[in-house]
Amino acid sequence: MKFAERLRQERILNGYNQTYIAKYMNVSQVSVSNWERGLKEPDYQTLIDLAKLFNKSTDYMLGVTDR
Repeated sequence: MKFAERLRQERILNGYNQTYIAKYMNVSQVSVSNWERGLKEPDYQTLIDLAKLFNKSTDYMLGVTDR
């Protein structure tokens, strides 16, 4: 599973909308949408912060592992 799919999956499972993620990460909602559609990827620090938000590893978020 790719990062874009994992991000959307975790966002929905945790009951968040794109606007909430955008405000939490201090980015635009368009950025979150672009990440979920696979058009762009977040920088390293943002990836780390997203993993922390979902209580997942960065490897999981990147699709390297399934845990």
